[in-house]
Order: sequence, then C-alpha cells, then structure tokens
Amino acid sequence: MDISGTTPTIADLYARSLNVLESLRAQGVRGEHARRQSPRFSITRVAELVGRTSAAIREAEKDGRLPSVERTTSGRRIGYTLAEINQMRLVFNTRPWRTEEDPLSIIAVQNFKGGVGKSTLAVHLAQYLAIRGYRVCLIDCDSQGSTTALFGYVPDLDIGENDTLYPFFRNPETTSLAYAVRETHWDGLYLVPANLKLYSSEYELAARVARAQPNLLNRLAEGIASIGDHFDVIILDPPPALGTISLSVMRAANALIVPIPPTVVDFTSTTTFLAMLYETMLTLEERHLPINLRWMRLVATRADEQKSMQRELLGLIRNLFGDMLLRTVLKDSAEIDNASARLMSVYDLEQPVTSRETYQRCLTYLNGVNAEVETQIRLTWPSQAGRLRAEGIL
Repeated sequence: MDISGTTPTIADLYARSLNVLESLRAQGVRGEHARRQSPRFSITRVAELVGRTSAAIREAEKDGRLPSVERTTSGRRIGYTLAEINQMRLVFNTRPWRTEEDPLSIIAVQNFKGGVGKSTLAVHLAQYLAIRGYRVCLIDCDSQGSTTALFGYVPDLDIGENDTLYPFFRNPETTSLAYAVRETHWDGLYLVPANLKLYSSEYELAARVARAQPNLLNRLAEGIASIGDHFDVIILDPPPALGTISLSVMRAANALIVPIPPTVVDFTSTTTFLAMLYETMLTLEERHLPINLRWMRLVATRADEQKSMQRELLGLIRNLFGDMLLRTVLKDSAEIDNASARLMSVYDLEQPVTSRETYQRCLTYLNGVNAEVETQIRLTWPSQAGRLRAEGIL
C-alpha cells in the first residue's frame, strides 16, 4: 500500500489540532496578564473551610491579625482567594497538615482502560484537597497529558521534555524531582506536567529493566521521596496500561483508587486490570519489589442511573466489592464535559455552564467522592485518630 501521500496530511491535521487546543486554552484563561486564577469564596464558605465563624474572621480582620479583604467601589466584599483562606488557617491554627509521624499519602488513580474518568478524578481530587488546606502535588505520568491539559496547558506546546518526569527517569545522576514541580493557580497545589516525550521514556525504561536493572522501577519512588517533606498528599495519574511507568507508579504508591464506569465493557476491563495487577504484585514480590498499599478503593464513575443496564451493574458492583467501593457515585454530568472542553475543572468554574441545578448536583457528586477519599487519607495518619473519633468516624 502506498502511504507516501499520507504523512503530510497527518502532519497538517496535527498542526490544525494544536491550533484548536491553543484557542481552547485562551478561552479558559482568566485574569490580568492572561494568568489563570482559582475562584473566590464567600465569607460563609470560608468560615466553613477554616473552621471558625464569620464573626471570628471579621474580628481578626479588625484587630489586624488578618488583612482586610478586597472590596468593590460600593464596599461589597469580592470574596477570598484560596491563598487568603490558607493564611487564615495559619492564624487560627486549623490547617490540616500531616505531622512528622504521619506518612505521606501517595495515591495512584489507575485503571487498565482509557475513558473511565481517571484524569478527571485525579484533578478534582487534587483541587478538592487543596481547597481543604492540604499541601498537594499532582504528578502526571501519562504521555497523553490529559491532567496537564486540565490546568490550562497544551502539553506539546507549553511543556518541554525537561519539564516532565522524563529527565528523572533517564538520568540516574538526577537526585531530586524538584526541577519539574511547578505552582498552579490553586494555592498549595503543585503539578509535575507531562507531554508526549514520556512515551519514549516508557520504552527506554522497559529496555533497561529487561537488561537486569529492575531497581529502575523504584525511580519514581525516589523522586517522590526527594520532595515528599513539602507535601501531605501526592496524587499520581499513570498511563492506562500496566507498562513500566505504571509499574513504577504502583511501586511508589501506598494507596490505589480504581475508577470503574458501570458498563459491561468497563467492568470487563477492570476485571482484567485487577487480575493483571494481582499477577504483577506476585511477580514483583518474588523480585523483592513488593507493592505496599495501605488502602484501595473503587469508585463508580461516569454513571447514568437513568439507564437500566447501568443501574443493574451498579447493584452488582456494590454487592461484589462491598466496602471497597466508595458509597458516592460520580455520575455523568454535562458540567464536567463543559469544563473539560475549556481545559478546566468543575472547581475552576466561576459560574455554571449549563444550569445552576446541574452544577450543584455535579459538585455534590464530586465533593462526596473526594470527602470519602479524604477520610481514607486521614485514617492512615496517627495524629488524626482523636479528631476522627470526635467526628464519629472511628
């Protein structure tokens, strides 16, 4: 077959696609100097997040412990930034950082198949935890860069290979991952981005591991250890396959979240993923490279309970996995799709794209899932045991 005329056409399609992505990125950017900004929060919401009353916050502003919030010309508060909220937490001593005795939470969001909501879940979890006051680093390990894109970057335009995990995997003399950690528009949330170059890293790692260098699967864990003291939670978004990078992710992680849409195809794929993960864990343990998970949870994603087959599968999944399945179902929502089309998350949106009802319903699902994950994180921290008992969780 003659394909001589195909290559220029593919190159042209690629260039056109990048132009579209650049346009979408521009639509998603807000604020002065084209800098994306996180939303502002009302004083009522701030009081809830900080753990103090609105009156206590106003009193702290009056006596100078906190700076006065910015106001409009009519004297109306314009809302608080996340950075201002975190400053309040420091003043009131309510920031939920882990202590030295608490282990760093390293959570992999993984499944065998693309399109299950893996990156969507990882990004919204990271942003939710940042809103709650945790220090979070989100590491995009997938060469497709979907997580990176949801922070407003076009991976193949904005991200170079030296901005990703690639140099760390390739160069054993590099001892710290700090070079790749960048601030995001969410205070307390940092990102290690990805682009297509990680695809090359996958093959390079596989070849080196095959040449009797299995300890290379510890490389990501070493990178995380080099930055871990600065964070409470690390979230890993690996490729949707059990390749060498995904194995490195599993070696580094101490917790696993498996998104599973309630469709027959996705259930079948998840079953295969669990089987391969089990076999891989046995193999790695034989090579003295065990996967050590403190907890694992499955979450039903992209669910549409108006479809009878999905309702039946949800019931089956609940019976099958029991407490391993999060109680909250992350239902399919036009609000997630609309936010993603703008290279944003739902938490980024300043106002609903569809309707207020759809937006609030979507937030309820997202917050429910993420709150359950937050509880799992806190359960692994000895310093949180007393608080969890007080909250009736233990």
